[in-house]
Amino acid sequence: MSAWLPSAPCSRVCVESVGSPAAVPRALLRLAALLAVLLFGIVLIPVVGRLAAVWRDRLTRTWCRTIVRATGVRLRITGSAPPGGGLLLVANHISWLDIPLLAAVRPARMLAKAEIRQWPVAGVLTASSGALFIERDRLRALPRTVERIADSLRGGSAVVVFPEGSTWCGRAQGRFRRAAFQAALDAAVPVQPVHLHYRFDGGAAATAPAFVGSDSLLTSVWRVLSARALVAEVRVEPVLGAGSAPDRRTLALAAETATNGAADTGTAVVETADAHRRNADAHRRNAEAHRRNAEARRGSANSEAYARL
Repeated sequence: MSAWLPSAPCSRVCVESVGSPAAVPRALLRLAALLAVLLFGIVLIPVVGRLAAVWRDRLTRTWCRTIVRATGVRLRITGSAPPGGGLLLVANHISWLDIPLLAAVRPARMLAKAEIRQWPVAGVLTASSGALFIERDRLRALPRTVERIADSLRGGSAVVVFPEGSTWCGRAQGRFRRAAFQAALDAAVPVQPVHLHYRFDGGAAATAPAFVGSDSLLTSVWRVLSARALVAEVRVEPVLGAGSAPDRRTLALAAETATNGAADTGTAVVETADAHRRNADAHRRNAEAHRRNAEARRGSANSEAYARL
């Protein structure tokens, strides 16, 4: 693994144990239901692909909600995303469950690490969804990946990116990397921040769904299936409009702040940055005007001196 790759301090130590012998029958029933839902969707992929976009997206959202519910996790979504047009969806990253949760908001192409191709079932589903795969250990491939994201956005597709670049346990969040936001700027499309949170029905934050550290996919899936009263909360924040930020750094910070705090904070960050940029531009214009005036006065003084010779 390259040293430049983002990583989280979270490990399996962060994840609470929820399994017990009594949970095994319930987990097996949920596993059977999950596999049935996944198989049903895989079989119907060729059929759904021929439908009009509005029906295809509606069925995809319903299917993804059903996947989440089959694991025994209750789903709560607040807010909504634009139904059409190029859109960069960005979210904090905790679990493999994040993928169907975001597809339940709006079906989209996903930026995924190349290793996902090898995952059982999930690899097939991710590839069939038109995912954009990235080899994370090849820094030289990053500009081309940004171009591919921008091309998809220009074509009217939604693209999902987890800008932290790594999964966290859910009790903390990483910094948003900037590269994908350049694609949104290049394609002149809006950014949709989404905050993902898992908790128990009683209200306490839950780390059981986390997929971190040395976890295998099957271990993480089994932990979710064994848990009781898990709730997945998806908070769709207000969209950050195309052209609302002067650069990718400001845009990434606005999206990160939106997924961390109040709904309008990200927009406030962009607006504040814009105000600073406008003030800086005004100062530069004033300085340039003063310089030109000074040069004009010097020129006038030289002309007068020359006339007296």
